[in-house]
Amino acid sequence: MAKRKSLEKEENNEEWSFGLDSYSIKFLSRISIFVVLLVILFVWCSSSIIISSSTLNLCVLSWKLYNSSSVSIGSSRSTYDKPISLINKTHLSDSEFTRPMLGKGVDKAKVEEMVKSRKGIEEKVVVLKSYVANSKANDCEGRGIYVYDLPSKFNKDLVDKCNEMMPWLNFCRYLSNDAMGEPIQGLGNGWYNTHQFSSEPIFHKRVLVHPCRVYDQEQAKVFYVPFYGALDMIKCHFSKDDSELKNAHVLSKEIVEWLEQKKTWRRNSGLDHVFVLGKITWDFRRKANVPWGSPLLELDELQNPIKLLIERQPWYINEVGVPYPTYFHPKSDEEIIAWQAEIRQADRRNLVSFAGTPHKQWENVRSILIKQCTYAPNECKFVNCGGESCVESSPVVKLFMESEFCLQPPGDSPTRKSMFDALVVGCIPVVFDPLTAHYQYPWHFPEDHRKYSVFIEQEEVRISKVNVIKELVKVPLKKREEMRKYIIDELMPRLVYAHQAAKLEKFEDAITIALNNVLEMGLRRVQV
Repeated sequence: MAKRKSLEKEENNEEWSFGLDSYSIKFLSRISIFVVLLVILFVWCSSSIIISSSTLNLCVLSWKLYNSSSVSIGSSRSTYDKPISLINKTHLSDSEFTRPMLGKGVDKAKVEEMVKSRKGIEEKVVVLKSYVANSKANDCEGRGIYVYDLPSKFNKDLVDKCNEMMPWLNFCRYLSNDAMGEPIQGLGNGWYNTHQFSSEPIFHKRVLVHPCRVYDQEQAKVFYVPFYGALDMIKCHFSKDDSELKNAHVLSKEIVEWLEQKKTWRRNSGLDHVFVLGKITWDFRRKANVPWGSPLLELDELQNPIKLLIERQPWYINEVGVPYPTYFHPKSDEEIIAWQAEIRQADRRNLVSFAGTPHKQWENVRSILIKQCTYAPNECKFVNCGGESCVESSPVVKLFMESEFCLQPPGDSPTRKSMFDALVVGCIPVVFDPLTAHYQYPWHFPEDHRKYSVFIEQEEVRISKVNVIKELVKVPLKKREEMRKYIIDELMPRLVYAHQAAKLEKFEDAITIALNNVLEMGLRRVQV
């Protein structure tokens, strides 16, 4: 098998000299500066800058997120791609997400661009779905997974420094109980106050006790790299005096240097290696002179490995979305069954609810939904999560348990932890962008999104064509009951992160599904 090497960045350092006098040089310099300023202004106007919690996040939203040439903050491309001829073309017929919008106020050119881009993304989703394993999770013949014992600076030391993560927050409380957090009183067994960025240590704990774990590298088909990149990024960016900000790139480069010393890495150029990263992909795409993020996913050496993230880059098939950690961590099938029974009987007094904050920077779909919700108090309940009003999980969980539909508009990025919090308690999510869920989590969500969600195109909400609350009122009771039955009986168990000590026989949780498919993906990639 021809080994696939990471792309080499080409640098052209050509020097030009002109026979010009000093006046001409000054004149040309001013023109150059003017052109640069125009370019900066264009970029500024073409993207969205979001400032919150004293941090700066660059988030490529709306139309730009569907443009394959601008979707990545970086320029690195994976050197591995499955031949398009292997994709089942029957799955690529027009979906609900690729139907062009028509009518007054619609920019036809932008719509056409978006439709074309969504079709391209859907091809990538089909490729990722093709890796869903037929093998059972405990079928380990020829499917060994080796867990690297990394130097402690890459994981354990980061957890030990949890008191340095966020000066305004006791982050250590979220990393207690094997990173599930402190127990939540009043919600029953298996409920913990889990932080949305804690998937790295949770996955690590689980893979250490995986039935297919092997201790001999020569028996392994997949290699797990337990680098806590999200915790490293949080520590560097939220230090008390910003003294750690200059070190945001250090561990990212050192983990690559460590791996390059390993024969197992060099053998397949990292194709059979997997990382779990507990923040969204954009937080790992830091470029030079950009103050936010880690450069980990911009490194050429990181283009080949499989990356599991809570939000993936939609154009790269080496990145796979996995559910955000929710608050429910069952230890047994019986705890799941008991929770299913409880949420079936929940008193859903609100037709619609929304827990979130408005964005003051621009009039986006979230702000419009808040207005629509507050204007219909008999049908919709809005909880403003500004400040620390939604830090405690119990009130939000109870709100969703009391609601038929839960609105899930994009925020700083397309995905939301709230999407999974809603599903775990049986609330039907209302989604406004396929990048929020349908294009993100191909291993955990079914192909037919209508089984578990309502989709309303956000651009139609923006141009005032759709009143979301009025549309949801029209959904028949029978349809709502069918969707909720599917969510509770079929989907919910696949989205929870079971307790490390869990003994599940009837159900497979989110981590079991992810690791089983990673084994399939790793095996097939090195066999091509």
